[in-house]
Amino acid sequence: MIIFAYRMRNFMDRLNFAAIDIGSNAVRLLIKGIYPGESVSDLSKVFIVRVPLRLGQDTFTKGRISTEKTEKLLRLMHAFSQLMQVYNVLSYRACATSAMRDSSNGADIVRYISERSGINIEIINGLEEARIVYDSHIVDELEQEGDFIYVDVGGGSTEISIISDRSLLQSQSYNIGTVRILNKKLSRSELFRMYRDLKRLKETYRHISIIGSGGNINKLHHLAGVSAREPLTVERLLTLRNELNSYSIVERIDRFALKPDRADVIVPAADIYLQIATHIGAREIWVPTIGIVDGIIYSLCSDYLKEN
Repeated sequence: MIIFAYRMRNFMDRLNFAAIDIGSNAVRLLIKGIYPGESVSDLSKVFIVRVPLRLGQDTFTKGRISTEKTEKLLRLMHAFSQLMQVYNVLSYRACATSAMRDSSNGADIVRYISERSGINIEIINGLEEARIVYDSHIVDELEQEGDFIYVDVGGGSTEISIISDRSLLQSQSYNIGTVRILNKKLSRSELFRMYRDLKRLKETYRHISIIGSGGNINKLHHLAGVSAREPLTVERLLTLRNELNSYSIVERIDRFALKPDRADVIVPAADIYLQIATHIGAREIWVPTIGIVDGIIYSLCSDYLKEN
């Protein structure tokens, strides 16, 4: 009984921070925390939940998010608000990305949800997405020096950032995403714009590797059987992509233990990474399993420690 009380006291003493990512495919809540006296590098996961709301299905086919999905998002924000109270979250940040910013009623939905749930949502652009992840010190996860492109493939957009000598030099965002591809809403002009930019990068950086971010590349890295500290080679990714593509979505769910909303987007995601790797001349992809929610929490915790 004494041990239980001690553990409970420690749990309640934790300083918790939360991030909400409202993406084109899924909506996530991540809570991480530290104990008093610890630093931002000691942040550890307390709670995570992912809900496949797929807002991009509406935005990329109809141009606006439906009332039905708006109400589901509202209920989800109510639930997230309650969970953050349960975990005594000190501060949070909620960010909406491609589906919300491309939706004709995105700004109205954000106001509506804020008024009714108390959750303030920011609609951020692709460059801000890249900056948030970079601020999480993603390069510190890598032991290698050199030039990298950080690639975040989402449901609605792909962000590509140049990191050289551990400094973020520039970022670009492209309306190229897995949900767009599934709904046949990918613009060829946008694809060629990305190819042109990658060609220029290849001319500037002769030896460059990719840092991959997001649930799809994390899952591909895991399915490839690569150890956490080793990169996923482009050759192995191509082999895995072809293997996945040889099965139906239902078969992928069963054979690879994939969730339904992962089973359909994982092949388009692999295709995007393979196209980027081909055009940049990269042979490997490093996957430090850090995304936008991690970056948000890193910044929140850093700010809190500076102020206190």
